[in-house]
Amino acid sequence: MVLSVSVVVFGLALLVWSADRFVEGAASSAKKSGMSPMLIGMVIMGFGTSAPEMVVSVLSAFQGNPGIALGNAYGSNIANIAVILGVTAVISPIAVSGGVLRKELPVLSVVTLLAAFQLYDGRLSRLDGAVLLLFFAVILTWGIVDGRENSVKSENDSLPNASDRTNRRDSFDLLVGLVVLVMSSKFTVWGAVDIAHRMGVSDLIIGLTVVALGTSLPELASSIMACRRGEHEMALGNVLGSNLFNTLAVVGLAGTICPMDVPPEILSRDMAVMGVLTLSLFVICYGFRGKGRINRFEGAGLLAASMMYSGWLLSSSLGM
Repeated sequence: MVLSVSVVVFGLALLVWSADRFVEGAASSAKKSGMSPMLIGMVIMGFGTSAPEMVVSVLSAFQGNPGIALGNAYGSNIANIAVILGVTAVISPIAVSGGVLRKELPVLSVVTLLAAFQLYDGRLSRLDGAVLLLFFAVILTWGIVDGRENSVKSENDSLPNASDRTNRRDSFDLLVGLVVLVMSSKFTVWGAVDIAHRMGVSDLIIGLTVVALGTSLPELASSIMACRRGEHEMALGNVLGSNLFNTLAVVGLAGTICPMDVPPEILSRDMAVMGVLTLSLFVICYGFRGKGRINRFEGAGLLAASMMYSGWLLSSSLGM
């Protein structure tokens, strides 16, 4: 137990350091390449920081543990919205551009509905997994093409002294920051899972809580750092891109590798919560009195929703 706790503390320390390097490299690269902060957040940060979810879910599929494979992906999506956006907004309110409401959020909503429809029959087949992967390829291509066409370098002038950084420095921060970010999250998850197992927690609950939140630590760390640097679109794009990646690529790969029966509570409880949180972003992000943003009060509301969900999981696990 002492070793597990030490590993968790060590992993969290590495997370803070690597997230700072990763975000600085990503922001500088966005300015120099002309790519929008939203695109950088979705593709590089969102997909890159979701590598832990992919590793955990694919390994779980190979080992015949569908509860962890699906619980990890959907639990991470819930954690991304309720915890990551919640914590980030409480620390620093997140400005939201109109493009998010017109493009990214509708796409994420459609993908969430597709995932729910596939699980309605209680099974995730190889065909379901292939369809998800196809949608992922289409959305990724569309995002890159659309983002490049609409990118304007002047939009990224908020990053000071980016010209003082060399391309080699940017690449180093991006690569090393991402690798250490993923490794440190693995350390943290290993320690947390070991502690949970010793306490007798079920695999599904571990997947939906400890593993899901643990593998979302890269997104949490990088989103907080992005907001602290004033890169609000990058922070929001990180969460939206991560949720798209989890729903399409992570679940798609797991289903393609090993078709699985879906526990009924995944659809009735976890998919329902994920859908409600996704739709709630339209209301939260809409600027009724001007430019949209997720303020501290709304961030606290998301955190409250996360705690209610966790309490629901705990009561279900204990048969209450």
